[in-house]
Amino acid sequence: MINQAKRQSRRVGAVLAAAIALLGIYVSTAAASQHGVRYDGRSLIINGKRKLLFSGSIHYPRSTPEMWPDLLGKAKRGGLNVIQTYIFWNGHEPLQGQYNFEGRYDVVKFVRMIGEMGMYATIRVGPFIEAEWNHGGFPFWLREVKNITFRTDNAPFKYHMRKFVRMIVDMFKREKLYASQGGPIIMSQIENEYANVERAFKDSGSRYIQWAGNMAERLKTRVPWIMCKQIDAPDPLINTCNGRHCADTFLGPNKPYKPSLWTENWTSHYTVFGEPSYYRTAEDIAYSVARWFARNGTHVNYYMYYGGTNFGRTTSSFSTTQYYDEAPIDEYGLEREPKWGHLKDLHRALKLSQKALLWGHPSVWMLTKDVEVCIYDQPRNNVCAAFLTNNNNDNVSTVKFRGHEYHLPPYSVSILPDCKTVVYNTMTVVAQHNARRLVKSRLAHWNLRWENYKEVIPTQLGYFSWKPKELYLLTKDTTDYAWYTTKIQVKKQDLGFPLVLEVASLGHAMLAFVNGEFVGKRAKRRS
Repeated sequence: MINQAKRQSRRVGAVLAAAIALLGIYVSTAAASQHGVRYDGRSLIINGKRKLLFSGSIHYPRSTPEMWPDLLGKAKRGGLNVIQTYIFWNGHEPLQGQYNFEGRYDVVKFVRMIGEMGMYATIRVGPFIEAEWNHGGFPFWLREVKNITFRTDNAPFKYHMRKFVRMIVDMFKREKLYASQGGPIIMSQIENEYANVERAFKDSGSRYIQWAGNMAERLKTRVPWIMCKQIDAPDPLINTCNGRHCADTFLGPNKPYKPSLWTENWTSHYTVFGEPSYYRTAEDIAYSVARWFARNGTHVNYYMYYGGTNFGRTTSSFSTTQYYDEAPIDEYGLEREPKWGHLKDLHRALKLSQKALLWGHPSVWMLTKDVEVCIYDQPRNNVCAAFLTNNNNDNVSTVKFRGHEYHLPPYSVSILPDCKTVVYNTMTVVAQHNARRLVKSRLAHWNLRWENYKEVIPTQLGYFSWKPKELYLLTKDTTDYAWYTTKIQVKKQDLGFPLVLEVASLGHAMLAFVNGEFVGKRAKRRS
């Protein structure tokens, strides 16, 4: 039974290898120049060379420019060679036609620094990004455009979206930041997880996503555009996977000549008020990545590699200012061990297997009912790499492979860059452990001066209404608060009776004051 499965998998592997070879011919003849980024069914091809790409999300507005060199340096030492970031429209154009690319929003400086570090960049333009960011990245003024409907085949929305995307692309072109110009940007993303809402818009949604892809491609960056979780991404855009275990959940690219790319491997989860922090183990992350590369993947991105801080009012509803603190680099820019170190060791093991992964012939079969073996080999060049996966969650599996015996911990992947020697196992952590302990710093507290952030809350907005107004439209997203005041004349003869103040509101919270004194509150619980 095993031999039959082995013969069948070899036939599948041979067909896959032949398809990759043919697609390689197609790509090489389709492009006149080796400069820039191309792809085939196996991998991205950057300046004529295949690469294994280990990427991490670091968002420039969620840290300060002074932190960027240290964060990028730690990412590179952790084995990353790509940094991924969104573009934050409401940070760059808070008022229509008034742009901000200074300080934390100096994305050109950030991308240029990535290149100076010897790494590549992936830019997720959106312009809808979600990202637990206020309004999903859309500026408030966009809501007030006449007859606009977001993210569908709507002329006003498409006009403003195209204008912003073109402005960002033209800016990067002027700065020569695309790989086709010698810069670090190797990929761009248009839209973001649109499949989550596409059905709600029916045919308009399908037309919009085709328009968005074609619009992006016409900007001629000469690097690939991608769409995450978008199975109907139009050619030549690449549909990619988001999730925790894409090796087992991803249906694959929508065309055989597109590579398997993983744009979001969630290293933790963002924290919301009132709920405990979520923790994902280093072992589980490593298992998912090793299995992904064993199953034809050549690119993975950790979301987030460094989460950072949601400064000011930039976070979305209910999310805390602390973002993805359990990522490999925590909110303060410190390495979280063993997560950072265990993934660093994983990247090193995969790089030892790089030649086989990028050029070898793949085959897959089951050694036992629990143990799967994936091999990439090229006998003529004496190149071979193997992955032994134990899918049993409870028991150690002992198997024989090519004349050697291997003990595989439960729920683990062993990497053999020479098809013989285990250099890494996802459940075997040799990285150091650490625990974060906060202590008072003498240096930081010497001559310390505190500054208060004071939000101006208008006491008179000039409206009269019997009912509370919709808060977002009333305040135009300049504050989270609004005061409502009224005067009630109480006769002396009524003072001996209890008085009831009744207010109908769907707001998150309400505070009530009578004659300037606090008398009560109401807080809406999250379901």
